[in-house]
Amino acid sequence: LASCLKELNKRSSGQAFEVILKPPSFDGVPELNATMPQRRELSMEEIQKKLEAAEERRKCQEAELLKHLAEKREHERDVIQKALEENNNFIKNAKEKLEQKMEANKENREALLAAMLERLQEKKKKLTFSYSPYLFLFSLSL
Repeated sequence: LASCLKELNKRSSGQAFEVILKPPSFDGVPELNATMPQRRELSMEEIQKKLEAAEERRKCQEAELLKHLAEKREHERDVIQKALEENNNFIKNAKEKLEQKMEANKENREALLAAMLERLQEKKKKLTFSYSPYLFLFSLSL
């Protein structure tokens, strides 16, 4: 639809327009040839060059895609390698901590056993010293 603008009046706040819509009007069939440039015939040589250029573009795109995929695979390998290293380090650290705990428990147990043995020996000494006169008399009577 064609439109026609008609200025109504000017105001201090701005301008007002009246828009009148009407169906499109053609004076005749427009010439397409006048607006579009003429296409010239392509020679076999030009067609061949265009085909070769298209093939080259396809090859470049394929090479770029392969390069991108190779980089992606390399990144995935790096991520997996890093995860394996972190896992191995975690296992190693956990093993070391467990061995340290076990060693500390073993030392504590040995210390407790040594303290118990020492207390028992002290009790034994006290008992032998306190009963030694009786033992002496008992041994004399035999």
